[in-house]
This record gives sequence, structure tokens and C-alpha cells, in this order.
Amino acid sequence: MSKNIIERILKPTARGRVWQFFIGILVLLIIGGLIDAGQYYNKGIDWLSGKTKNTIVLPKTKEVPFRLGLDLQGGTHLVYQTDLSSIDSSERDSAAEGARDVIERRVNLFGVSEPLVQVDKNVSGDYKIIVELAGIKDVNEAIKMIGETPLLEFKEPAGAPRDLTEAEQKDLASFDKKAEAKAQEVLGKAISGGDFSALAKTYSEDETTKGKGGDLGWITENDNPVLVKAVITSAQGQVAKDFVSTNEGYEIVKLTGKRDKQSTFSDAKETEVKAMHLLLCYQGIENCTNNLSKEDALAKIKELKAKATPANFSQLVKENSTEPGASQTGGELGWFTKNKMVQAFSDAVFAQGKGTISEPVETEFGFHLIYKEDERNLQEYQISHILVKTKNKEDIVGPTEEWKNTELTGKYLERATVEFNSSNSSPEVALEFDSEGAKLFEEITERNIGKQVAIFLDNYPISAPTVQNKISGGKAVISGKFTVTEAKLLAQRLNEGALPVPINLISQQTVGASLGSASVANSVKAGLYGFLLVAIFMIIFYRLPGLISVFSLAVYAVLVLAIFKLWPVTLTLSGLAGFILSLGMAVDANVLIFSRIREEIRAGKILSLAIEDGFKRAWPSIRDSNISTLITCLILSQFSSSVVKGFAITLAIGVIVSMFSAIIITKNFLKLIMGKWLEDKIWLIGAKKE
Repeated sequence: MSKNIIERILKPTARGRVWQFFIGILVLLIIGGLIDAGQYYNKGIDWLSGKTKNTIVLPKTKEVPFRLGLDLQGGTHLVYQTDLSSIDSSERDSAAEGARDVIERRVNLFGVSEPLVQVDKNVSGDYKIIVELAGIKDVNEAIKMIGETPLLEFKEPAGAPRDLTEAEQKDLASFDKKAEAKAQEVLGKAISGGDFSALAKTYSEDETTKGKGGDLGWITENDNPVLVKAVITSAQGQVAKDFVSTNEGYEIVKLTGKRDKQSTFSDAKETEVKAMHLLLCYQGIENCTNNLSKEDALAKIKELKAKATPANFSQLVKENSTEPGASQTGGELGWFTKNKMVQAFSDAVFAQGKGTISEPVETEFGFHLIYKEDERNLQEYQISHILVKTKNKEDIVGPTEEWKNTELTGKYLERATVEFNSSNSSPEVALEFDSEGAKLFEEITERNIGKQVAIFLDNYPISAPTVQNKISGGKAVISGKFTVTEAKLLAQRLNEGALPVPINLISQQTVGASLGSASVANSVKAGLYGFLLVAIFMIIFYRLPGLISVFSLAVYAVLVLAIFKLWPVTLTLSGLAGFILSLGMAVDANVLIFSRIREEIRAGKILSLAIEDGFKRAWPSIRDSNISTLITCLILSQFSSSVVKGFAITLAIGVIVSMFSAIIITKNFLKLIMGKWLEDKIWLIGAKKE
């Protein structure tokens, strides 16, 4: 830079201030360029260092990536249905929002960048929670974490169901007597050769099968043991001579087919085995009361194996097995198929020979000895039935429930901590409620003294302590067979937020990264084409000022993209559309300014005054149009969904930077090149003096 130019910059003159602005703009451009393309700068530094054998080592810049939304970098779109059936209608909005807040906290802990979690209420009053997870690597883990957010509930005894009145008992007996008479009548018609399919369509009260003539399809004894046993000795096409009484009513049954069941995965016949087993659990296995270590349990079961024979196996089970009820059953498992047992157990018993006792088999329940009594092909039966329904007590008074809900749930929980029981040092989770929750807990314990109060987590009873006295202060304890790790995890999950209402995943859509990459590439291509067309138009129509506006527009684009990275703004397809639209609006301001400058020149003003007045007179129009756009962007960002919100934010940033670009950058570039040489070549402005 020559001495003359440096003096111009340093002098506190109007011209010097123009040069100062120009240097400031160049500095901004360099900083913005390093932010936008830091990875390319760093690659260039590495290349230069390699070429010069580390003689020239320049400082590197920190690489700042763009934050891309779901539609650009791929990810998952989840929709959850909330169950608000137990919530008063006036409180459903707040309950749904509470569930949304909890899910958002869970997703944030998972490390998903800029997740979207919002409540969607439709006209029918259903509440759905929409979750968008952009760029996550393990979709299933995220779904698991959201679904595992604990639902903490306190329940009290429901009480015994009321007894039937005398009138209700008479009605029940009368109804069942009529049902029995009807079943006897239909059975007589079926046995005497009546068309079973037609009888089913006329008399059956099973709405799912009566249209098909009562056909249940092919079933095994495991699927419906009562109906299969009713026809197991019948000939094909024969109706069972007696109707069968079930929980639903009276069943008239006909066998229409019998065959060996084919394996799903091969041409072989599917088999089932009959077996009994001896189980030894050991310390560390859930619900195991045995004090043996794993090594001691293995040694003991090997000793039992040496003693075991088919004749004494049942007695050994009764004397040694740790399975609940084994002392009565002798370890008998009956007939079962391969998929009914855990894999290690099934693999062992189906591989061993009939009449043999296995070596010790390890499963999640402990060590097993298995005596395989028999094996056979699995039979399946094609059965048709006619159901005549009966009534029971529950049909009149409603289903019997052990527990009923209270108003106390996890939303009143203030904190959860891990403590250790003073008597046996086992880990527990201590709960502390807020003031409203403490009041509810006090009322619950007061009305249930001498009774149990159950603590349910995710609809599963964790503990049900008996209340000795009214408990004030809002503190409770969840005790159970926790390990320290399990207790810490439960406390952490509760502190992260218990769901106020149950949720159910009803929709999952995944956007592939390749589709997102294609969207980014197409958006960049559209932006470049748009910039090129605008540049050609401005240069042809406005000449030198148009060329300056193109340079100003390039600076504008660099600055806006840098802001997108530093904010950071989550870019979506709609957001990129907002950015590309703002490019046109940035040019719009330049068009207004250049048109005003031309008018001032035609009015006979010198170039410097025409530029000054052109900017002054164009400013009100630029200001008003851009402010109205910003107001619209503010409204869209506050009251719209994420797609429109991304568009509004990127457009607003573009509008603000476009005003800076037009008023500061373009103006200073024009002043920088302004001089007598341009006065003599006014045609470069695209204007003539009148």
C-alpha cells in the first residue's frame, strides 16, 4: 500500500473515513470467509506446510460446521399419542405441555442438536407430540430413552367390588339359564346334521368369526387348550357331542381338519417336547433367595447331575430346585414348543435325546438340569365354533381392580436421591415432593393407615409398603431389590422428569443422509444460479454501480452464512429458501438506491451530491419495506411450526444484513471510486445529465 493511500486513510477527512470503512469491510470479509470456509483454509495451510517442509507454518482457524435440520442431514421424525383419558379436560393442555417438556429434556440429554419437540392438538381434541431428531446415529436408542421416561404413580387399594343385589343375581341366573338352553338347542341342530356354517352365522355371538361360519383357522393346543381338548378325540368333520363352558360362554365346537404343523423356517415338521427341569439360581440373579455363589451353584448342580436318573429326577427337583413351586410340581414343564423357552434352554432340550438328562445349562435364571421325557410332531387343528355368551359378576359391577389411581404423580416430584437402608444397607430411592405433592401424600397416607399404598413406575408396581402413620413433610422411599447402579439410574431418570401422562409411539419416519445431501446440493445450486442471474442483470442494467452491488452482495452472503454458523441457526430447506429470498431483497435495496441516484444526476447534480441524496431519499422506502418484512418474520417465528419458523429466522437475518449491505457497504464502495474521472464518464452510471 503506497504512502499516499496510507495518509488518506489516517487523515480524519471524509475521504479518510471512507478508506477506514473499506478496511473494516475487508476485515469483516476475511473473518466471515474464515468462518464459512475454515476447513478449506486449514487444508491450504497443511498443503503449504507440507510443500515448505514446515518452514512456513501459519495459524489455523477453528472449523465451525453448519447446523443442519432434519431434512438436510437426515434423522428421524417421531409422533407420540398421549393418553389423557384420566386427565380433566381443563388440565389437558398443561398435561400435554408437561409431557412435551419432559421429552425435550430427555432428548437434550441424549445429545441431539436442535431437536424439535412440539404438541399438536387436532380438532377432535387428540394430543400428539411430534419429535424431530436431526442427525442422530442411533435412532432406536433415542426412541428407547424417550419411551423409558418414567411414569411415576401412587395408588391406593381399590377395595372389594360390591356384591350383587338380589335382583341382579336373579337376572344373572336367568340370563345364563337362557344361554344354556340356547346352546343346547344349537348343539342339537349341529349334531343332527345341520349346516354348521349357517348355524354359526345365525346363532354365534362371536362377531369376529360368525361371518366366516365360525372358522377359527388352524390352531394348536397351546393357542386354545379348552377348544382343542374338546375335539381332540373327534373324527374330522364331527361336532363335539357336548358344548364346552368357558369364561365367555358356551362353545359348540366342530373339528374340520387335523395335520402336523409345518415349521415356519424349513420343510421339516414342527416338534414339541415334554420335559422337567431342576434349577439352581445364585447370588446376583433377580429374585433369587439362594445364598450360593455362581461357582458354588455350578459345582452343586454337577454333583446332582452325577446322581440324577429318570427315576429319581422328580425327587431331586423337589429337594434341591430353587424354582418357586418346584417342591409340588417336581419341575414338570409339560409339552412346549421351541419358542416358548429362552434360547439356551430350548437349544439344549431340543438337541438332546428322548429319555436323557442334560449337562448343566446356563440361562439368565441360573443353572438347569433338563430331563427330556418325550418328543412328538406338533399337531394343529382346524376348528369352527359357535359361541353363546353368558354373563358373570364383572359384566354387571365392572372389572375387579386391586389398585386405583390417586392425584399424586411424578409431576409433583421435586427431587430423587439414592439412600441406603439403615437396617440392611440396601440401596433405596428417596423421593421429595413439592408443597402440593406433600399435601396430597399426607392425605393419601392419612386415609390408608394400616393399608398398603403402591408406588408404580411405568405401570409396574415397584413397592407397596403398609402405612403405619400419617406421613407429613412430603417424603417417600422406593425400596426394592436394587443394585446401586439401578438405584442411581432410577433417581437420575426421575430427576430428569417423570411423564405426567402415558405416551405411545404411533409413527416413525426416517430421512436418509443421502436424501439430505441431495437437498443441500440442490439448494446450493439454486443459490448460485440465482446469484449469477441477479449479478448479470445488475451489471447490464446499472453498469458500474451494478458491479459494485455484486461485490456488496458477495460480502452480504459471506456475512449471513457466518452468522448462520455462529448463532447457530438450524438450516432446513425452508430456511435456505428464506436465505435465497433475502438475496433478492438485498438487491432490491440497491435497485432503489441506484434509481434515485440516476434521477439526481438527470436533475443536474454533481455525482458526489447525487450519491448522497440518492441514498437519503431511497432510505425511507428501504426502511419501511424491510421493517414490514421483519414484523412478518417475527409473527411467523412466534406462532408457526418449525418449518415456517426456520424460513422466518433466516429471512429476518438476511433482511437485517441486507440493510447493512446496501446502506454501508454499497455506499462506501461508491464513495471510494468516486472522483473527477467518473464525472467525465457518467455513462458508467447509466445516466445522462439534462
